[in-house]
Amino acid sequence: MSKLPALAVATVLALPWLPTAAAAPAVPRAVLADPAPDARNPARNQQVLILNRGEGMNALFLLAAGAGPKPTLLLLHGLPGNEQNLDLAQAARRAGWNVLTLHYRGSWGSAGRFSLAGASQDTEAAMAFLRDPATVQRYSIDGARIVVAGHSMGGFMAAQYAARHDDVAGAILLDPWNIGASGKEVRAHPETRQDRIAAMGEDFGTSLAGTDAATLMREVEAHADDWDLVDAAPGLARKPLLVVGAARGLAPAIAPVVAAVKGQRGAQVQASTLASDHAFADHRIALVAEVVRWLDARRTSVIPAQAGNHAERR
Repeated sequence: MSKLPALAVATVLALPWLPTAAAAPAVPRAVLADPAPDARNPARNQQVLILNRGEGMNALFLLAAGAGPKPTLLLLHGLPGNEQNLDLAQAARRAGWNVLTLHYRGSWGSAGRFSLAGASQDTEAAMAFLRDPATVQRYSIDGARIVVAGHSMGGFMAAQYAARHDDVAGAILLDPWNIGASGKEVRAHPETRQDRIAAMGEDFGTSLAGTDAATLMREVEAHADDWDLVDAAPGLARKPLLVVGAARGLAPAIAPVVAAVKGQRGAQVQASTLASDHAFADHRIALVAEVVRWLDARRTSVIPAQAGNHAERR
């Protein structure tokens, strides 16, 4: 996603719940330098087609070098997905992680019609693909270390999945869009609906099939009560969580969610903000460095028993 969702309330002010990253530790080597090539098990790209309800999602699996099962990251893009964070994906692979990226049904040439509810189903399908024993064996996946990550709308999808399931070792939310809260804002201020629709559709181009901004707005409003991430706080608190906000993006809007998760007993939340826009356009190195540091910690941490189970909570 290239810019701020029109449905969110944004401000350029930094927030007390998100300390700035100005004094961040040194940039990890994987962010800036290639590792030594592995002749036996080289890094490679594998195009895959992930099926969901008979329709195929175009996906790219960035496979890390080295032998043995590897931690794996599912990386979800936003709406419509102009910013796909592939620099982050490449750095995560250099750090030893497989990375699966995909285009939801109805987006960027994937079959079907796009919808927000459909994107949620597609996230489930992508995780089921990673959990399939044939996929695990073929691509050398460490089933105890699968992390779900997403930017903007993808951040919502990642949060929703992590809150409902115990088969992930953590979640990364990059300036996530709290869709339910946006729906409540539109309900409260219906006079702004048309302007919000026009702004939301500005960067769609021809990237989405079978929908438009007005249709998606109706879906946002319809799910105002059941898609508020504040309500997902108990589930999100059960696993490690990284939240990186953008000061000129959605950081203020996601503040109540971070506060709600931190208020849960045993919560493991690392939250920060970068003085950038919603796409982190001028803070890419800082963003990727923060994510890679967090991923490095997940590679060496002890994984709770339930992280390897495909359990769901509702």
